[in-house]
Order: sequence, then structure tokens, then C-alpha cells
Amino acid sequence: MFIRQGTPADIPQMRALAQQADTAAHWAEREYDALFAPEAPKRIALIAADSDETARGFVIARCEFDEWEIENVVVAADQRRRGIGSQLIAELIRLAGQGRSTSVLLEVRESNVAARALYQSFGFVQFARRPRYYQDPDEDALLLKILVSNPRQ
Repeated sequence: MFIRQGTPADIPQMRALAQQADTAAHWAEREYDALFAPEAPKRIALIAADSDETARGFVIARCEFDEWEIENVVVAADQRRRGIGSQLIAELIRLAGQGRSTSVLLEVRESNVAARALYQSFGFVQFARRPRYYQDPDEDALLLKILVSNPRQ
């Protein structure tokens, strides 16, 4: 498994992975299509792929200004608990630290215990809560953040 930058050619695999994941942010087709558009907000997509280039997971983050925001993390159901999510998050944090970012933030369903454990293992801490942010079922969103090293400071 290796991590690489995503390209527009990855969109069909990313959409298929997200559709299979209950906890993923289910973006509309137009949102994926706009991901790499020049006029879109600056984002990064990292793909976890195996030797035949099949995507097994991805992370998308908005990376403007000094704070990056993880918008979506997906790992194929049959590939979970194999370290793919950890590899994706580690690489994103590394890239954020190399850039102008001082922190990475995200929101996660309160009931998503596996994701929360993953983020906490990297040092993310809760800094806020959005009551009843999610629907079906109604649930709070927890906002987590980690400070990253910024070598340009």
C-alpha cells in the first residue's frame, strides 16, 4: 500500500468507496467533479492505493491559509483495521506541517468511536461540539484539532 496525490482520474474510485462507507461524508457528484477544478477552494486528496493502483482509501482536506480541515476520510470496508487510515492521516499531517499550516481540524460524529480513536492516537483534541449537527439519527458533531509543526515560522 502506498499513499499518493489524487488526480481527476481517481474520482470514480473515490465515489465508489464513499458510497460503500456508512460513516463517510456523502458528497454529490458535482462536489467530486469540482475537487480538482482551478476555481475550487484549495484542497488536497491523498489516495491509498495497492500495487495495481486500486484505491483502498482516501482523505480530502481543504488547505487554505494556516489551518487545514479534513473534509472526508474513507477506507474500503474490507481494508479497515490494516493501518490505511493511519497512513493517510499521518501523510496529511506531514504535508500540512511542511506548508503554511499551523493546525489541522475536523469534525466527527460522536458515535464514530473508531474514527475518534484514530484521531486521538495522533494527538487530536476536542475543542468544540455542534449539537444535533448530524441527522438520521440526530447526533452531535465533535470538532477536533491538532497543532502541526510549521518549519517556515
